[in-house]
Amino acid sequence: MYRFLLLGLLILLAGLQYRMWFGEANVLEIAELKREIGSQTAKNDKLLLRNHRLEAEVIDLRKGLAAIEERARSELGMVKPDETFYQLIENTRQ
Repeated sequence: MYRFLLLGLLILLAGLQYRMWFGEANVLEIAELKREIGSQTAKNDKLLLRNHRLEAEVIDLRKGLAAIEERARSELGMVKPDETFYQLIENTRQ
């Protein structure tokens, strides 16, 4: 009697282990999905930070001329009429 019960429990255990490791939504798939979620969360955080910076820049550009002037000076190299522009070039030769 105990042998049949033990054999039944072993078969049940083997079936459950099979489902856990090889069945639908097994342990390996869940670990892979958790890794993908972590990776996507990191990407989303970087994009959210970029969006906040861009939003702050848009607000600055809408508010006043200081941001526009800074951008024109840094990106376009613009100089005011009474200013002298100096460009420093690094020596690349060793």
